[in-house]
Amino acid sequence: MRFEGKVCIVSGGGSGIGRACCERFAREGGRVVVVDLDPQHGEDTVKALADLWGSDGHAIFARADVENEKQVEAAVRAALDTWGRIDVVVNDAAMMTFKNVVDLSVQEWDHVIAVNLRSVFLFCRYALPHMERGAVVNISSVHAHQTEAGVSPYAASKGAMEAFTRAVAIEQEKKKNRINCVAPGAVDTPMLWNNPNVESGKEKVEGAVGKPEDIAAAVAFLASDEARFITGTLLVVDGGRLNIL
Repeated sequence: MRFEGKVCIVSGGGSGIGRACCERFAREGGRVVVVDLDPQHGEDTVKALADLWGSDGHAIFARADVENEKQVEAAVRAALDTWGRIDVVVNDAAMMTFKNVVDLSVQEWDHVIAVNLRSVFLFCRYALPHMERGAVVNISSVHAHQTEAGVSPYAASKGAMEAFTRAVAIEQEKKKNRINCVAPGAVDTPMLWNNPNVESGKEKVEGAVGKPEDIAAAVAFLASDEARFITGTLLVVDGGRLNIL
């Protein structure tokens, strides 16, 4: 029970990798703040966590548009008001567009960067002052290292996330808060299968396809005390996908 008594905030916790992280933390004794834009997804996750425990009270839902500063601040405040502490933050909320740069509007570019990168800054900005010897795990992507046409804002946001992680890890040395990244490859989530390039067959999903639980296992390791000597680094969890890209 690595997270017994610990409070874990997970953005994008209503589905996919985020939900798997919520379930992993709950199974290991954690209290979970499920942050999501979709109330139905968020409440469904909270109910699933209650079923794991056989009772309510171990998870709450905080609806937030993660690019909205006030809503992120409110989600962090919900954790503090409910349990009085924050131990883990997982930044999983993300989105993609599928257009070449010359076809992207400025608004579309800004929206992807805000959801994928600004949100990471906001959660760190509001949560880290209340954390000591805690852990932040940011969900990056293999697209930060090997990418393709049509997803430039997504790839850029993930590359910037990794640089941000390294810098904040240095800033948090005195408080012993650890900041790391996990970079998934192809994972069996709606984001993968709803990709129009995959749906059309333009993009072939080659190599292993992981499960959200595979990523959650890596996240839980980095968030746990077992990884107390690991900070400012990247863990690629891709079933060897980068090797064939």
